[in-house]
Amino acid sequence: MDVTKHILVPKHSKLSEADKKKLLEKYTIGAKQLPKILITDPAIQSLKPKVGEVIKIERDSKTSGISYYYRVIIDV
Repeated sequence: MDVTKHILVPKHSKLSEADKKKLLEKYTIGAKQLPKILITDPAIQSLKPKVGEVIKIERDSKTSGISYYYRVIIDV
């Protein structure tokens, strides 16, 4: 079963290095300060994840339309 097709799994996408840099500069943080997501998470397996990359998660929100969340990929 492809979990990314499930109705409860929000859209996940990888940020480019340029977008990652902009995100970190915007919030004046380092990648280690972002919430984490395991490299083994089933929702990101189709993205061919690498440790240190940043994942953008798009969730539907009743108040703002779409909300964006960011996670840095870690290994166990």
